Amino acid sequence: MPAQYHVPATPENVRFGSFDASFAPVLTVESGDLVVLETMSGGPEQMPPEGSGLSIPPKLLALHKAHADGKLPRLGPHLITGPIAVKGAEPGDTLRVDIEKIEVGNDWGFCGFRPLGGTIPEDFPYRRVIHIPVNHDERTCTVPMGGGIKLPLAPFFGVMGVAPPKDWGNISTKEPRAHGGNLDNKEMQAGSTLFLPVHVPGAMFSAGDGHGLQGDGEVCINALEICLTGHFRLTLEKATNQVYPRAETATHYITMGMHEDMDEAMKKALREMITFITSRTNLSAADAYQFCSLAVDFHVTQSVNGEKGVHGLLKKGLLF
Repeated sequence: MPAQYHVPATPENVRFGSFDASFAPVLTVESGDLVVLETMSGGPEQMPPEGSGLSIPPKLLALHKAHADGKLPRLGPHLITGPIAVKGAEPGDTLRVDIEKIEVGNDWGFCGFRPLGGTIPEDFPYRRVIHIPVNHDERTCTVPMGGGIKLPLAPFFGVMGVAPPKDWGNISTKEPRAHGGNLDNKEMQAGSTLFLPVHVPGAMFSAGDGHGLQGDGEVCINALEICLTGHFRLTLEKATNQVYPRAETATHYITMGMHEDMDEAMKKALREMITFITSRTNLSAADAYQFCSLAVDFHVTQSVNGEKGVHGLLKKGLLF
C-alpha cells in the first residue's frame, strides 16, 4: 500500500534558488508514494507593505529570517521544497510525477517586473510590484488595475525538477534545463503528469514557484506568484533512457524545448515531438514532421528565464 507523507515549508526543507546533486534528501520514499509538499513564494522585497491588509504567512517570514541569518543562502529567485529521494531511482530512469491536487496557500499573490527583467525591459526600465487579493470561495483573484479585473485561478507549480547531473554543480532555479526546474508550463495543473529524466541516484525531486494563474509567455517575468501545496505521486519508470522533460494532461501529450534562443527552443520542442511520435507509431521522421505541421500546436511557454521555453501539444486520439 503506497504511503503518504507531508513536507512542510520549513528552513530545513527549503532551498532558496538552487538545484544541486549534492543536496541531501529531506525525505526518502518508495516508488508510488504520495508526497504533499508545502511551498512558499516571494523574497522579502516582494512582500505587501504594512497597512495593506494582506498578511504574510508565518512560515514565509521564517524563511526570510533564515535567509537574513545566513542559514538559507540564496542563488536564484525561487523558494523550493525538497529534495525528495525515491528509492531505487538511477540515472537512465524516468521519474513520473502525477500532480493529484493543488491547494492555494494564502489569500494574495504578487506580480512584478524589474530593470533588466521581462521580455521588453527596454520599455519598462524600473521596478513595479502589485499585490493581488485571492477569493478562495470563488477561486478567483482581483487584479488592482482598471477598477479591478477579476480572473479565475488556474494554479500550477512553475518549478518542478529533479537534481541536475553532478558535474553541473550548484545551479540557479531561474533557468529551466534537462532536469526540469523553472518550466513555467501552465498546462501542468492538477490531474496532469510530468515525466523527468533521472540524473542521480534517488532522482531528488523538488517543487516551488507557485502560480495562481499565468498566460503563456509570462511576459513581464512573474505570473500570480503565490504559496501552494502540491500532492505529488512519485513513481519510477525504469531504464527508459529519456533525456528531456515531457508531460501529459487529460487531453494532450506535451513536449518541451528550452534554449536562450527562441528559435532553438522551438526546434528542440519540435524534435522532441517528432521523436515522441515515431517512438509510438510506425510513422517515419518525415511523416511526423509533416503531421506536426498539420495537427500539433506549439506555444511559447515563457520568454523571460534566460533559457526560453516552447512546448508542443499533441491532442490525444489523433494518433494513439
